[in-house]
Amino acid sequence: QMELEALRSIYEGDLCFRELSPVSFQYRIGESGDPKAFLIEVSWPETYPQTAPVISMDAFFNNTISSAIKQSILDKLMVEVEANLGTAMTYTLFEYAKDNKEMFMENQPVNTVTSGSNSISIGTPDVPPSKKKEKKEQLSKTQKRKLANKTDNKGELPRGWNWVDVIK
Repeated sequence: QMELEALRSIYEGDLCFRELSPVSFQYRIGESGDPKAFLIEVSWPETYPQTAPVISMDAFFNNTISSAIKQSILDKLMVEVEANLGTAMTYTLFEYAKDNKEMFMENQPVNTVTSGSNSISIGTPDVPPSKKKEKKEQLSKTQKRKLANKTDNKGELPRGWNWVDVIK
């Protein structure tokens, strides 16, 4: 099988690649410590590549990934499969998954408790995620007073209008 030889030479020494059998391969997308890493298994039926390979994400490695995300990854991979039917596509599929790892896993919650996360925030000020908050903070005290006075006339005071007074 030409494709088998090609895969073996392309991924030689690649720790992410595993040949489970001459017609079945696993590829780990992402580093081993990466909480968003996942494993794709591609198996060739006898009629491959005229028919689609069997793509599976049932590996135990993927047991923390939600089934919805697994399904969406498989759906996206199947679109690639359709586009490449009749050609050797295992390499294409693995590379496509590698290129789109972030998109595939964007909705996967990360539940690792590593201290590595705080290295991201070094040198960058914490930007509040909600834009509404930012807008409020940009109001000066006089602007806030004006706002409070405006609502006064209607007789409806915004929540917290008297907090400052209480503090005083």
